[in-house]
Amino acid sequence: MSLPSKRNVLLRQPVCASCWRRAGVAALISLTLAGCTTVGPDFTPPAAPTGADSAQAYTVQPLPGQTASAPGLGGAAQHYSGALDVPALWWQLFHSPALDGLVRSALDQNPTLASAQAALRQAQELYTADAGSKQWPNVSGQLGATRERASQVASGVPGGVIYNLFNASVNVSYSIDAFGGTRRELEGLGAAVDYQRYQVEAAQLALTANLVTTAIQEASLRAQRQATQDVIDAETKALQVVRKQAALGAVARSAVLAQQAQLAQVLATMPALDKALDQTRHQLAVYSGRLPGQAGLPEFTLASLQLPEQLPVSVPSALLRQRPDIQASEALLHQASAQVGVATANLYPQLTLSGSVGAQSIQLDKLFSPAASAWSLGGGLLSPIFNGGALQARQRAAQAGLEQARAQYQQTVLNAFLNVANTLRALDSDALALRAQADAEGLARQTLDLVTEQYRLGAVSYLALLIVQRSYQEAQLGLVLAQATRYADTAALFQAMGGGWWNREPAGGAATPSPVVSH
Repeated sequence: MSLPSKRNVLLRQPVCASCWRRAGVAALISLTLAGCTTVGPDFTPPAAPTGADSAQAYTVQPLPGQTASAPGLGGAAQHYSGALDVPALWWQLFHSPALDGLVRSALDQNPTLASAQAALRQAQELYTADAGSKQWPNVSGQLGATRERASQVASGVPGGVIYNLFNASVNVSYSIDAFGGTRRELEGLGAAVDYQRYQVEAAQLALTANLVTTAIQEASLRAQRQATQDVIDAETKALQVVRKQAALGAVARSAVLAQQAQLAQVLATMPALDKALDQTRHQLAVYSGRLPGQAGLPEFTLASLQLPEQLPVSVPSALLRQRPDIQASEALLHQASAQVGVATANLYPQLTLSGSVGAQSIQLDKLFSPAASAWSLGGGLLSPIFNGGALQARQRAAQAGLEQARAQYQQTVLNAFLNVANTLRALDSDALALRAQADAEGLARQTLDLVTEQYRLGAVSYLALLIVQRSYQEAQLGLVLAQATRYADTAALFQAMGGGWWNREPAGGAATPSPVVSH
């Protein structure tokens, strides 16, 4: 039994060495052509804004060397320094072992951070997959067996021919990147990996900053609650005195009602403080990857925290490299630039080479014999001729996307500078406010001491003493709020400066690369 004549010719055609040499030369030429041209814009990181070479770019007025100081807890002067770098574990500057332990626990258990890390791994694997499939030839192996019936017309045999056909082959295909479309596509995927990497850094920075500021909020609420309770105790004593005076006819009934109303107003603030404190504790638990009702969460007070006195203030040009949000926006800009190159390359012809080598036989035992060898070599050229202007429109759309990404990057930079400027001014204002509150608290204390001595000598009534005590306790409440605000704005400055992620020691022990994007 024999195959049709054309198939017999293919099976018996020997593979000549010159054919393989010609194929190798053609492949070498095609690979050389692949590096000739890369269309589209070559991405360069945006230049720093004008005047971004000194701290003067943050605020109109020059920054003072240090903030004002005030006596008491959290009242030390804070010094600004451009020579200091932001430490990776910046929250340790508050010298709270409980806070450090909570942050470290949250970095291991927070689902939002874990999600960002998984998104980064996904982007890296997608880049690896595309790079492997598009930069190198695709090679596949194939084994097959079919049973066929050739018609009488095709075979020339009455009744047709029924036969088995076995084949084994290795197939190779490669798309020549003559105009750089594949390289631009991979460049865009690499920028997407950069974006996800900085999204991880942004998520970690946001998590640590939120944990610190929430812990400070808890400490503030505890202090506010204690100060409010002191005011309630003073108002309660005052009410008891007024009631006794009213019973003796020394004061009118209206004085009792006024004192009751005053006490009720203070009591009304306590549920709101309790609610805020509970919600703050719940938020701390969720940040650390725990259920709100789970036990073991540390408690924070202002006395357990220490105000950092040395504050790093990076020059604005360095801020562009340090802020994860700016770096992520730059990665998106890079990706948009690469998309312009992809859209431009699609306007040009695309060349594909393919080849296969193997064997075909109608008898399985002769499949790998020399007579069964077969090969093929081919090439294809696909060139756009008419598509209704679709490719040109996609190129213009990619260019518009690049302009959009550039504008968004500029806005991100402006917002970052705004964030730093507002935080720096807030710290200066916080120090002045704390000094004023400390002065007010000191005067209230002196007044209390004076009235207490007068009461001991019988010069003033007990009611007058209680009123002065209440004024002092309200001054204490204002001082607590001023202290907590200064702590929170200090944490905000470390966040605004980028959080020091570039100084982090990874698990392998090698230093994290400096905050400069590699493209």
